[in-house]
Amino acid sequence: MRIGILDYRMDYYTIKRIILNKVPGFDYVPVKDLYSISRRVALRFNRLFEKTLFSTFNLNNQFEDFDLNKVDVLHFSNGISYGKTPWVSQFETILPRFDYLLQRDKPAVVKNKRSQALTQRGLEALAGDACKAIIAWSENAAKNQRNLLSEFPSEIAEAILSKMIVLAPPQDALVDEVTVRTYSKENPIRFILVGAGFFRKGGREILNSFEKLVKEEELPVKLVLVSRLHRDYYAAHETEADIAWAKEKIQANPDWIEHYEVIPNQQVLELLKTCDVGLLPTYADTYGFSALEAQSAACPVISTDVRALPEINNTEVGWLINVPKNELGEAYYQTPEDRQVLSERIQSGLEHIIRGIAQEPNIIAKKGQAALEKIKAQHDPVRYGEALREIYEKAVA
Repeated sequence: MRIGILDYRMDYYTIKRIILNKVPGFDYVPVKDLYSISRRVALRFNRLFEKTLFSTFNLNNQFEDFDLNKVDVLHFSNGISYGKTPWVSQFETILPRFDYLLQRDKPAVVKNKRSQALTQRGLEALAGDACKAIIAWSENAAKNQRNLLSEFPSEIAEAILSKMIVLAPPQDALVDEVTVRTYSKENPIRFILVGAGFFRKGGREILNSFEKLVKEEELPVKLVLVSRLHRDYYAAHETEADIAWAKEKIQANPDWIEHYEVIPNQQVLELLKTCDVGLLPTYADTYGFSALEAQSAACPVISTDVRALPEINNTEVGWLINVPKNELGEAYYQTPEDRQVLSERIQSGLEHIIRGIAQEPNIIAKKGQAALEKIKAQHDPVRYGEALREIYEKAVA
């Protein structure tokens, strides 16, 4: 069977993580379409004029090839197709994934005629015969999808929801069993954060917490960071001054901070095996792949309880920081006041949990073993591939 994947996304981390080569014996074929060509043109104009003249967000999530790509099934991540070739789409929040639908608290944007026409076309594509399955990454994503569709006529909502499946992403176990370690000032507990969106993932709060716990309370802990420290203009609303502050803090404390800017994913996985506890005290993450990877190395994780994270992490396999959030699991970070409250909750939660770990370090191995067993039970790549095979075969039946 030939599975079509958007050509320019073949090397994307998410595509390789959840779609590419997940079913043995199937051919994964790069495909092109009208929207990917439009996206490329828009990006060229943006680079030429050194400003965002054309948004590419919605172009990323639509596909029209006039059925010229000869594949059996098209498989998208967050995308929809307007053609007749059978297609499936995995999604992290909602489908159709249009920028204004992700910001439905701004009704003027959603209700203009152009947005309404695009929404109608997207919903019709999802309800149509060519769409064979929409695959939610998590129960939280499925809840977001149901919430979106509750705003539209029931017959189109029911047609789409009848195709919805929840399938958790796969994750190989990186170790066979937990390694029990003895900790001291000479052999500190190693905590690790992995992620480019440093401030969104709680980077400021992590630095502040560890500085206090190391310098004032002299806890035997070390911080390992894998991050480019770049701005991602989302959730934490960091500035260039914030980036400069973080870099200065890291450079000034090499005795308790180990920093890697950009290293290959395989090297990240090897680094996880040398660490003890994963960190993801995030403002906003739809899923949390870095939490899965840490758990697969028997590193229990400290995370916030936003979006799908409580499905991945809990008090049996790690630690959760409860933060203010809405009914869909999204933390409140829209205003400066919201972000201040969120930041304070994350930092106080981190400090409390890390003190507890330092006082009772045996809990690391206990939770690490439970995390590893959860990965094997709930994210097995073989069972995941079998589930995708069944979805593809039903699509072409």
